[in-house]
Amino acid sequence: MSYNPTIGFLNVLFAVKVPRRDGRVLGATCFVNTQAAYEDLPAELKHRLAGATATHDFNKFWENMRRRPGSTRGPMTEEQRRRRPPSVHPLVLTHPISGRPVLYCNPGYAVRINELDEVESERTLERLFAHQLQPRYQYTHRWTEGDVLVWDHIGTLHNAVPDYGPDEHRLMKRCQVMADRIFDPAFLRRHLAAAASR
Repeated sequence: MSYNPTIGFLNVLFAVKVPRRDGRVLGATCFVNTQAAYEDLPAELKHRLAGATATHDFNKFWENMRRRPGSTRGPMTEEQRRRRPPSVHPLVLTHPISGRPVLYCNPGYAVRINELDEVESERTLERLFAHQLQPRYQYTHRWTEGDVLVWDHIGTLHNAVPDYGPDEHRLMKRCQVMADRIFDPAFLRRHLAAAASR
């Protein structure tokens, strides 16, 4: 949800129908821990990126989907682009609950580090994407009907593996909580104090 001005906070996914082929489960979901990925960045890179922002654009995802084999998607219309304009977020967020820094850029939507020139931005994003997609930061969940997964949208990337065809049905029900108030420190203090008093 990084392409939105209001980012996603929590995601819940419930598996209703899972595709299988020759006994093998298809449509897994891959997760990346962006808190751990940030912690392992070289100190010089952390210093250089401190205070930087990134532009996230839904059109990047849309164009990547258009390039997939068999896609019949056309380009985004002007109306679609108007409804989903690019958003700018800090490149490194402080998680509102853990207090840990999070590398908040992803290969699906991040298109530019705004404080760097275009060439350096592209080079740095490629480096960050390759770093965070290392297997040591990943977990892949292979679904079974009835599975329920809950994850932190701020400190986690996720991506469904598109290894199933249009006749191999995958049905997931999703519930999302948006982070519209969670970054307000006064709200967070009140919320945590109320929870602690229960």
